[in-house]
Amino acid sequence: MNLDAQKRAAAARAVDFVRPGMRLGLGTGSTAKPFVELLAERVRAGLDVIAVPTSEATRSDAERLGVPLTSLDQTPELDLTVDGADEIGPDLSLIKGGGGALLREKIVASATRKEVIIADSSKQVAVLGKFPVPVEVIKFAEALVAKKIAALGAAVKVRNDSSGAPFVTDEGNHILDCSFGRIPDPAGLARELEAMPGVVEHGLFIGMASLALIGKGDQVVELRGSGESG
Repeated sequence: MNLDAQKRAAAARAVDFVRPGMRLGLGTGSTAKPFVELLAERVRAGLDVIAVPTSEATRSDAERLGVPLTSLDQTPELDLTVDGADEIGPDLSLIKGGGGALLREKIVASATRKEVIIADSSKQVAVLGKFPVPVEVIKFAEALVAKKIAALGAAVKVRNDSSGAPFVTDEGNHILDCSFGRIPDPAGLARELEAMPGVVEHGLFIGMASLALIGKGDQVVELRGSGESG
């Protein structure tokens, strides 16, 4: 299978985890999108679920396809969230946020009992860091935070949109894409980023995913986090 086919196969496997009456979190990005499409097919066939989208883009897709939506204000506890990732490292440490929705994705992940990551085979790595770590910052602190992150050894770029202007998140912030190279201690780096005033959120997701479904060849491989039973 090509990578798109692998993504769809992983998304199809994730739909099998959905049960009637579940409260779902819907991820953002090129892998989460087919999950929403496949979920919508089940909804049209009578599946009763309600979902919280992690971005305005996902909200638009879900509404168009007929997936019933709610909010964290109305539904603060979720049963299952299905989302993609930019990199999947050992013990399901992740880099996320290539789609610009890392803040809402992390909030929704924190509200869910089970976080399932779906991906193609290119996303699995031995050590995180080839993909830049997105860091969402308030505009006022952008230059200062960029300087501090560069002092940690990263090459830092302000993310731009298709017009060349700074990319603006759904919450009105900017994103710094920070290339660290190999990240041997993701949890330690996460703590350093969290300690910087002006950082709203970062794209290192540590200890949040329960299961990863990765399309490989003609099959979908399951990777489980620590403490996750079969």
